[in-house]
Amino acid sequence: MDQHTNILDNFKDHFTRINEELDRGLDSRVSLVEDIGSHTLLGQGKRLRPLLFVLACRLCNYSGEDVYRISTIFEYIHASSLLHDDVLDNAETRRKKPSANHLWGNHAAILEGDFLYSKATTIALDANSLPFLRKIADATMQMTEGQILELTHTNDWNTGKEEYIEVITAKTAILMAAACTCGAVFSQAGEEVEQSLERFGLNVGIAFQLMDDLLDYISSEEVFGKPVGKDLKEGKITLPLIYTLLKLEESERKRFAELFKSHRATEQDYRNLTGLVRSNGALDQIRDEAKAYVNEAATCLKSFPDSPVKRNLLELNQYIIDREY
Repeated sequence: MDQHTNILDNFKDHFTRINEELDRGLDSRVSLVEDIGSHTLLGQGKRLRPLLFVLACRLCNYSGEDVYRISTIFEYIHASSLLHDDVLDNAETRRKKPSANHLWGNHAAILEGDFLYSKATTIALDANSLPFLRKIADATMQMTEGQILELTHTNDWNTGKEEYIEVITAKTAILMAAACTCGAVFSQAGEEVEQSLERFGLNVGIAFQLMDDLLDYISSEEVFGKPVGKDLKEGKITLPLIYTLLKLEESERKRFAELFKSHRATEQDYRNLTGLVRSNGALDQIRDEAKAYVNEAATCLKSFPDSPVKRNLLELNQYIIDREY
């Protein structure tokens, strides 16, 4: 058993409760809603976002059992964004199985995403807190902006690191930050604690996406759960490619850009460019940067006294850079 599986095993009791609530929340009078929801949500999935919420609540000394139901908000929102994302990307696989849009079509996948977001909103009302609702609304708005921003940079081979970080912060890190912040809001822990946990979640989220984009170039489809090299074929300019292009001669950069933007690139061209990404040191640089974000996340918890929950969060933080998928 590998290291990251061992770390996640520490949270299996939490995962069991979260999955039970996710399953319960998929109840609908429309059978197709339940079918697509079960396929999309149940089984595979790391559940990091609801877990972060649960642990943040526990860190703030909230011990109520309703945390598990409230935690599903963050997985429903995440799943909703993935359903929409797969339609935009014409994806055929997700989490080691056929994507919802591949099985039921784009219309059904989009509507299921709308249903899951509506479900998240309904559950959020149970928190009975306007600040909590505002955090959720702000996070989902920024996620949508991030998705649109990524769309504007599709096949934009002049995309730089600053634009890339802006995209991944909005698309990925914001929801993880919201899960952590909302844990403090729900626990009524105060503004200072909210800010510390928000910074923690933001750094964890950026590190997570850095590693996700790195793994897109080096993992295997069996491990990663989706085709490796998917980002490149979809015209997504992620940091591994950005760093690689900076190391090429201008003529070589232009040649690759023209090939890929005009959709004339062959499988050999994809292999050649992927090989360059893997061999020029860019991936080691990105791993080091992910470690820096993880280290910064750890400092955000320094004000909290030592406890099993704090150690759990630090273990989860370390998992971000140790994981293989």
